[in-house]
Amino acid sequence: MDARLNYFADPTAAKALKHLMSAGKALKESPLPAATQELVALRVSQINGCALCIDMHTKEAAAAGETAVRLHLVAAWREATVFTEAERAALELAEQGTRVADAAGGVDDEVWARAAKHYEEEQLTALVVLVAFMNTANRLNIIARQPAGDYEAGQFH
Repeated sequence: MDARLNYFADPTAAKALKHLMSAGKALKESPLPAATQELVALRVSQINGCALCIDMHTKEAAAAGETAVRLHLVAAWREATVFTEAERAALELAEQGTRVADAAGGVDDEVWARAAKHYEEEQLTALVVLVAFMNTANRLNIIARQPAGDYEAGQFH
């Protein structure tokens, strides 16, 4: 499969993506735990069906020491016993924040309260921005049919 567009070859897209990549770097440097960031990025990408981001975040998480068991169970995190309560709260918020079209109310108060219980305001803000960031990245990749499988950990960082 070939990509429909080469974003980096287009001057306007390249300029915009430079800023988007800077935002991604800022999120990586946030106080939100790195493992939580990768799990959330992976779950959002699974929901959206973004193969490139699933490939990327699975490999980045594994390179950072994440276990194969946890990576395989992200899609079924509710039934898995390998995630902390904080990670479960982050995954739940990520799901509701991604499925806004499916849930007329967006992120409900109980989900928000569970996340706020585990994360201080700066971490919670980073989590919300990460969910929005991943949804943006997913859409860019899905629309242009960016192929997956060749990503190498650290390639974009």
